Amino acid sequence: MDMLWNGWGDPAKAAPLPEAVAGLLHDLLGVRPSPSTPVALNGLELPEPTLTPAALKDLADAVGGADHVRTDTGSRVRHTRGKSTPDLLRIRAGDLTDVPQAVVLPASHEEVLAVLRACAAHRVAVVPFGGGTSVVGGLAPERREFIALDLRRMDALLDLDPVSRTAVLQPGLRGPQAEALLAARGFTLGHFPQSFEWATVGGFAAARSSGQASAGYGRFDEMVLGLTLATPEGTIETGRAPRSAAGPDLRQLILGSEGAFGVITSVTVRVRPQPEQRLYEGWRFASFAEGATALRRLAQDGPRPTVLRLSDETETLVGLAQPDAIGAALADGGTGCLAVTGYEGTVADTARRREEAAAVLRECGGTLVGAEPGERWAEGRYAAPYLRDALLDAGAFAETLETAAFWSRIPELYTAVRTALTDTLTGAGTPPLVMCHISHVYENGASLYFTVVSAQGADPVAHWTPAKHAANEAVLAAGGTISHHHGVGTDHRDWYVREAGPLAVGALRAVKDRLDPAGLLSPGVLLPTD
Repeated sequence: MDMLWNGWGDPAKAAPLPEAVAGLLHDLLGVRPSPSTPVALNGLELPEPTLTPAALKDLADAVGGADHVRTDTGSRVRHTRGKSTPDLLRIRAGDLTDVPQAVVLPASHEEVLAVLRACAAHRVAVVPFGGGTSVVGGLAPERREFIALDLRRMDALLDLDPVSRTAVLQPGLRGPQAEALLAARGFTLGHFPQSFEWATVGGFAAARSSGQASAGYGRFDEMVLGLTLATPEGTIETGRAPRSAAGPDLRQLILGSEGAFGVITSVTVRVRPQPEQRLYEGWRFASFAEGATALRRLAQDGPRPTVLRLSDETETLVGLAQPDAIGAALADGGTGCLAVTGYEGTVADTARRREEAAAVLRECGGTLVGAEPGERWAEGRYAAPYLRDALLDAGAFAETLETAAFWSRIPELYTAVRTALTDTLTGAGTPPLVMCHISHVYENGASLYFTVVSAQGADPVAHWTPAKHAANEAVLAAGGTISHHHGVGTDHRDWYVREAGPLAVGALRAVKDRLDPAGLLSPGVLLPTD
């Protein structure tokens, strides 16, 4: 099943806004329904593909036939850009400036290499495409003649080693598919990002994804033990052992490369036994600072829950921590900050960690509010993108951004980004609601994930751009990283260049020039094209 072309996920799961939220948007933020009607799929006018007959033939030969090279309207539109709010607003307005010339579907590593050779021969750019869930411009290259290399046919569990607890997965496996294949053998990957239902294993690796159970299972890049990369210059294989002192770890060069260096065609990952038990519960803290101190205590000194999240006062009030219960706190007047803790593992281990963590949370000022908030979060944790669609339908602008920093910088970073967003959007006449949560913790720091809701303005994309840029500037000035798990893409690229520095960017440019000398792989993504 393909994603909804002008929104998120499965159209059958779309839901209207609760009345409490609709009222808040109208009364507090001045949101009014858009007077324009979104363009229908059958109303879109696409430019004809400019690929030559020779190029189309070579691509078809590379993937076993013309059936696996698609140039129809539906396929091309569904592979246009990603799922950021600007992406959706542009596609809803009928803007198809970034539409691929064709969608090519290889079925093996060898076919990927053949596609890359064909594209090099015809000077056609290539954008690897997994689930299409990028929210940072990662699927919109700075070249108009490009193909989307859709990896959905590469969707197998190639190997599972129960002794070493490793699995070799192809990149086109979506999250639920991968989990189902592993569960049939008694294992789990434990990687559950918000995009889990649609994102793919290859995308997890290419963007350094971080799942919502990262406190227990780790980030995806921590799970990766080996990778195979197809490039225009040949193949790179990494990961002969779990750890090695044989030079720099080339896995780390491929992880987070976002298709700019090559196409990931297999991933060897660490897996763990299926948990006997999963438990979730909610805690309330008087303030975000108090709750953050509790999370830091658990992250540094343990016991560390599998899931550990904290919503600030605004996010708790609106109820965004539990998307399926959005607006409930507005009705009951809930205050403070909601933390969600989750425990997965054996019955004995979950009981021990739950009891010991509860002692720390109480000592830090937390009050247990029961299992219901945690369970509702777990049940609705993939629902937030559908809520974003409903907000756009109602005429609101809703977008997210994220960062991370060391613990000592978290308070300053939190304040700086909120202030930048609030001041910029208020100055433009659309005062926003800015919400935030901590969803990934480490011994030395944590991530901050912001959600911004406001009226759209006359030109929503142009209206958002200064606020996004102001937030990016605030992130760097306050000592944060430009991305914790969404990636760089084109949206963050210029700030990533500043964060990494000219010498480091020059080194990465040299790597790209060696692996992709014609600059055909995701041009402008991660690194500047000039």
